[in-house]
Amino acid sequence: MKKQNFIKGSVILMISAVAAKALGALFKIPLTNMLGGVGMSYFSCAYSIFMPVYALSVTGLSTAVAAMVAKSLALGMYNNVKRIRRVALLVFSAVGIFGSLLIFFLAGPFSMLSSGNSEASLAVAMIAPSVFFGCITAVERGYYEGMSNMYPTALSQAAEGLVKVGAGLWLCGYVNGHGMEIMAYFPEITDVRAVAAAAGIMGVTLSSFGAMIFFGVMRLFTKRRKLGGESLLMTRREICRELVKTALPVGISAVVTNLTAIIDMATLIGCISYFGYKGVLPVGIADDEIPQFVYGSFSGIALTVFNLVPSVTNMLGKGALPCITSYWASGDREGLRKGTIQALLTAAVISVPAAVGLGVLSPEILHTLFARQTDEAELCISSLRWLMPGMVCLCLSFPIFAMLQGIGKAAAPLKIMLLGTIVKLGGNLLLVPLIGADGAAASTTLCYAVILAASLYTYIKAANIIISPKPFVSVMYSGLLCGAAAYLASDICKRYGFGNIVSIAAAAVFGGFIYILSLYLLSVKAVHKKQEQIPISGNAPKECVFNFIF
Repeated sequence: MKKQNFIKGSVILMISAVAAKALGALFKIPLTNMLGGVGMSYFSCAYSIFMPVYALSVTGLSTAVAAMVAKSLALGMYNNVKRIRRVALLVFSAVGIFGSLLIFFLAGPFSMLSSGNSEASLAVAMIAPSVFFGCITAVERGYYEGMSNMYPTALSQAAEGLVKVGAGLWLCGYVNGHGMEIMAYFPEITDVRAVAAAAGIMGVTLSSFGAMIFFGVMRLFTKRRKLGGESLLMTRREICRELVKTALPVGISAVVTNLTAIIDMATLIGCISYFGYKGVLPVGIADDEIPQFVYGSFSGIALTVFNLVPSVTNMLGKGALPCITSYWASGDREGLRKGTIQALLTAAVISVPAAVGLGVLSPEILHTLFARQTDEAELCISSLRWLMPGMVCLCLSFPIFAMLQGIGKAAAPLKIMLLGTIVKLGGNLLLVPLIGADGAAASTTLCYAVILAASLYTYIKAANIIISPKPFVSVMYSGLLCGAAAYLASDICKRYGFGNIVSIAAAAVFGGFIYILSLYLLSVKAVHKKQEQIPISGNAPKECVFNFIF
């Protein structure tokens, strides 16, 4: 399998992430339509409890393995790569088993402690095996990513998404269609939506199992080649120590990241239960179901749409990690600077127009995606708009975190995320009682703005590089033009009586055209300006958007 450079590897991963998110949308949107706001609160409760344990045991693992593999290859320690893979599989298989058992046996107390409702315990138990499957998959993905080969990760994500859509929706639909028969097997549960949510969660577990099986099958049919190299290898103890040293801070950082979901669950349900809900609610929602309805709608709709783009730009971090690690290990500061700008500009070029477009077209998008849950969608329109600036900040933070790990600052994201979590908790406690779900959205944006500022400052200082803000200003300006064009196109379509789908398509095409044209014109102007400032015999610097990305 050929080694890929940063751009090719990142493009492969982003395409796979787009496909995975498309499959995720095909899973989550129909699931939300099946379960409704209260049913999604059970589903989201299970996810919120599961994710910190999963993040601690899995998230940092692929990063740690990729960083160690990339460093060993950069230093010519080829045989060390195979030993890293074997040790990681052994150690983290045990970690995965422990994590799965922890979630399974503490499912009841976890659900009661977090939401005051034991109905979600079945869903929590159903997702427990994913921790073990995820650990195995993370080691394999990290191994190939460290060799700058992103195809296995991309293909395994596709396999995972396909299984999730097929199994999750079928199981949830089966429970909804045979509710009375299924409920007989769960006498301790009174709400059929809780069992349906658990069935949907089971699809997630089966998808992680499918990803693990993919790598097992791939190893059977992949020709094994001897890499050759040195006789002196790292000992197993040294490898284990280095894996834990890198994976633990990244994993804890991911846990802190997922604490924001727990904060939303606890504060939205708790504050609304205590203070009441100040916004407009649809008719027919019982008073005791209002907290779960608001939380389920916010987490199942607003946050689902919010997470679509960051999951794609997260792949930029994976693509940048091997390159940044190699530049840092070899002392290539110019390569480090260019790689950094390339990663951040690519993230900005993707996230800015997406955030502007989702903000401008949020009513049309939500009512189209969640056509069967119009009440829940209406509740989330303003929340989604509050989330959009935070989405841009999060998209830019992901590559910075990966690059911090690449230059040996794996503990820095943890400290930064802790700071962001404190901001998130304080913001929720202050704003949720005042403006409900919009308060949770606003505090999320503030949280990720603080995280971006702190992580960028830390990285620039540690890497000792200078980043010009001019290309990023061009992206922001082009994004505003994109939003204005999209709004104009959508408004014209509405005036002529076209539906939401036509309005969204026209806005996307016209807004996208204006965005690309604006970027191009600003880039050409920047190049001409730089050429005027240097001698005729010199070469113009290429620090503009199109040159850096393309």
